[in-house]
Amino acid sequence: MDEVVAPPRPKQETRTERPRLWKVILLNDDYTPREVVVRVLQSVFRMTEGEALGVMLTAHRRGACVVAVFTKEIAETKAQAGLEAGRKLGYPLAFTTERES
Repeated sequence: MDEVVAPPRPKQETRTERPRLWKVILLNDDYTPREVVVRVLQSVFRMTEGEALGVMLTAHRRGACVVAVFTKEIAETKAQAGLEAGRKLGYPLAFTTERES
């Protein structure tokens, strides 16, 4: 009796997909003082004063500025922390998140 031998199957590699990244975006408003925006960026996003000033000025000139890029959960947490920090100080400082393309 002839035996039929099947060719060996190629090994399938399982790859874990990298998590999608999300941008945290600072939205400009006409009420929050520049110093407050800089202070919140420094405390929530651990920016230097110079970095925070640059982000704040870009948002002021263009209407919005990407602050940082994180995984979805971290981006949402940071955006919420920024909103709460602004509210705590009595200002309508606004952050949003958007999926990176």
